[in-house]
Amino acid sequence: QVQLVESGGGLVQAGGSLRLSCAASGRTFSMYAMGWFRQAPGKEREFVAAISWSGGSTDYVDSVKGRFTISRDNAKNTLYLQMNILKPEDTAVYVCAATQRNLLRRQRLLSTSYDYWGQGTQVTVSS
Repeated sequence: QVQLVESGGGLVQAGGSLRLSCAASGRTFSMYAMGWFRQAPGKEREFVAAISWSGGSTDYVDSVKGRFTISRDNAKNTLYLQMNILKPEDTAVYVCAATQRNLLRRQRLLSTSYDYWGQGTQVTVSS
């Protein structure tokens, strides 16, 4: 079992930056593959980024490649999402997710692959 708590969201102007954090409880954080998803009003939940348990493998949705960076600090039990050059279309509730399952790379993009979810943090980008 792991509990996830996101922080770092807020209101920012287009072109600005934010860093989201996801703090995880438990001593086995390093065993979990992690992901960030987002959901905008009236839209379905969308995959944003994922990272392997070691941090050695990452994946991104095309719309954030080159702007967002996912990382993790297993010693601090924390997952991060650095978001740069933010756009109004990035506005959404961002949620972190975790699983102990050994996922294939294509499975990391699927919300159904994750077992644990945080409550989310709101990111609003003004134009």
